[in-house]
Amino acid sequence: MSFIFKKLFLSGIFNCCLFLALFIGIQNSSSKSKVDLLLDETIELPISFIVGSSFLLGSILGSLLLLNTNKD
Repeated sequence: MSFIFKKLFLSGIFNCCLFLALFIGIQNSSSKSKVDLLLDETIELPISFIVGSSFLLGSILGSLLLLNTNKD
């Protein structure tokens, strides 16, 4: 298995587990807020979902970065 494929596979599994934990964790969340986008606002979402989804998006985008680890 190549290093890049293994890295993306493990990252995908890790992010899916975090996504499931996010949904389990927001079940009892009562504080809700709207996200102000450039053109419109979203519906009222739990604050924990907003924070958790931004963390997951950063984790996914960070895992897509390819670092050149070849030593000359």
